Amino acid sequence: MIELFQHIVDGVSLGAIYALIALGYTMVYGVLKLINFAHGDVFMLGAMIGWYASARWTSESASPSIFGSIWVTVLAMVFCGVIGFVIERLAYRPLRAAPKINSLITAIGVSFFLEYGGQYLFGPNPRAFGVLPHRPPLSLAGISIGYVDLVTILTSIVLMIVLQRIVFHTRMGIAMRAVSWNPSVAALMGVNIDLVISFTFVLGSVLAAVAGVLYASKYPSVHPLMGLMPGLKAFVAAVLGGIGNVPGAMLGGLLLGLAEQLVSGYTSSSWRDAVAFGILILILLIKPSGLLGRGEAEKV
Repeated sequence: MIELFQHIVDGVSLGAIYALIALGYTMVYGVLKLINFAHGDVFMLGAMIGWYASARWTSESASPSIFGSIWVTVLAMVFCGVIGFVIERLAYRPLRAAPKINSLITAIGVSFFLEYGGQYLFGPNPRAFGVLPHRPPLSLAGISIGYVDLVTILTSIVLMIVLQRIVFHTRMGIAMRAVSWNPSVAALMGVNIDLVISFTFVLGSVLAAVAGVLYASKYPSVHPLMGLMPGLKAFVAAVLGGIGNVPGAMLGGLLLGLAEQLVSGYTSSSWRDAVAFGILILILLIKPSGLLGRGEAEKV
């Protein structure tokens, strides 16, 4: 039983990271009906900028400071927010009236550009990452809770609450939901469509940056291709919960993290990647709209 609870704690920690990344996918899809496959690479840039900032401007001692950790995370958030804005403005906005397949191909191209641009700037070799202060794990009834896991869970909860407040209790959130429902009608009502879409990209990129710093702290190694698998798994999490549905992305991320940890803990760690795509196949066969999504009729 203790082993089960240990896997649950580890799964919630990993799932919280997937949820933060999945929120970027689901918000962009909800507003623009676009799968931004470059989002996983924005997550990678957040981790790489975190590594660069921690190596240049924070203490390299055995116990980094809380202030240094916050500073590194904020810098990664600002950088990725700018990158998200630039990607939307230069890559996706000119194709907004084009067929969706054009935007999808562009998203894949932007992903490759960020991956190999990252290799050019940072080099292909993995770098050790350690920005959070080192603390001994907490022990509760035989269950070990790592300091990084605790920070990851608490940070993710706070950011998800803030996101819920933004989406459901602010004017910008109302505008985002209006554009998601019907962009043409929203524009007639005075909503600035370009501003809303840019804000959505920036917000999703900021969350991806935090997820990148947390993920690199949990698995302390960063490299330019690190966003590929977490990005794909976060996309699976978004589909699982119901892509376009913010609470669904949170639920999907947590369920996927739990499934990975339970499968790797009770069978073999080599199955942890396969379980994500197995879940994707199952959810597309059984309930394509996702757990919290609603099916929509389409004219053909």
